[in-house]
Amino acid sequence: MTVIPSDRLAALEPACALDDALALFDSLPAVRAEEITGRWHGRELATGHPMDGLLEASGWYGKQFDSVDDVHPLLFRAPSGDIVSVDPRRIPFGLLDKIPSGVVARGRTVMGAALPALRTRKARARLRNVEYRGVVTAGMSYDHLPIIDLFRRVDEDTLLGCMDLRDAPPYFFVLARD
Repeated sequence: MTVIPSDRLAALEPACALDDALALFDSLPAVRAEEITGRWHGRELATGHPMDGLLEASGWYGKQFDSVDDVHPLLFRAPSGDIVSVDPRRIPFGLLDKIPSGVVARGRTVMGAALPALRTRKARARLRNVEYRGVVTAGMSYDHLPIIDLFRRVDEDTLLGCMDLRDAPPYFFVLARD
C-alpha cells in the first residue's frame, strides 16, 4: 500500500519530532521556484522549535509569490480582516526564543497593534532554485535577513516549508494555495 504525501503530512500534524519532519521533507519531491506563484495560506508544523506557536498566535496568514523576483514573505491578517504584507527586517528574530509564553498567547493582539508600523507594499524576498539537503528545490531568500525558506511539494496545492536560519534548528510550516 502506497502512502501519499498528504496523508503522511496529516499524520504528523499538528506536532511531531524534528526528525520526523526532516524525514518527510527529504522524501518529498522538489518544486521549481517558478511553479509556486500566487498567495499561500500557512500553518505551523510544531517540532519543538523556539518559534512554535508564535506565527499562528500573531495572526500570520502566509506568503505571496508574485514572481521569482517579487515575494512578500510574511503576510498577516489585520484586525480589519485585510491581508497585509509585513517587512521582516522590522521583526526582532533574534529575540523570538526569548518571548514569554504569555506574550505568545496574546500575539494576535500585539501584532494587530504593531501592524501599521510593520506594513510594507514592497516585495522583501525572492525565489531561486537552490540545493538544500542534497536536492535542488525552490528557496526563498529574504532581502535583509540571513534566512532561506526551502520548499518541497506535498501535492499540487500544498508545500512543506523549512526555514533555514544560521545556528538554529529548522522551523517547519505548511503552505496551502489560496
